[in-house]
Amino acid sequence: MKKSLVNISLLVAAWLMSFSALAQSDFSSKLIGSGVVVSDIDKSLDFYVNGIGMVKAFNFTINADFGKRSGLSNGVATEVTVLKLENSPEANEWKLMSFGKKGSHPKQNFIQDDTGVQYITINVKALKPVIERLKAKQVKFLGSTPILLDQKSHFVLVQDPDGTFIELIGPME
Repeated sequence: MKKSLVNISLLVAAWLMSFSALAQSDFSSKLIGSGVVVSDIDKSLDFYVNGIGMVKAFNFTINADFGKRSGLSNGVATEVTVLKLENSPEANEWKLMSFGKKGSHPKQNFIQDDTGVQYITINVKALKPVIERLKAKQVKFLGSTPILLDQKSHFVLVQDPDGTFIELIGPME
């Protein structure tokens, strides 16, 4: 009898824990997609694909009507290129779009220079190939980076063509 009560208690506890885990999330996906408006789509694609190493996943168009009705734009259409760290359904989306004009805020020197999204962090398996690609593109490394974070991980800080800070973290090789 005592063993049965313990088993029933364990089953009820497991059921309650599984129910509370489901109730904790209102989201249908654990991923976040970020939309980034850039001044020059070609420069940005070159930086993210050929420098950082992201892959193009797909493109889609926001037409003028949807842009206006959704509140995304005042009726201006745009093409969106979706980049990912790997082309899989489990990878976050970095969505680039351009309206062919420069931003209205000055380029930041440090993350505290402006509000809003200032940086992203990308963890890599090996920094050396990323560093080599960025150096070949003459991307400026900020601060004294790369710097050692712990016994094996290093930190590199760069900016994309529009000034968004990109933190790269991982072992050198």
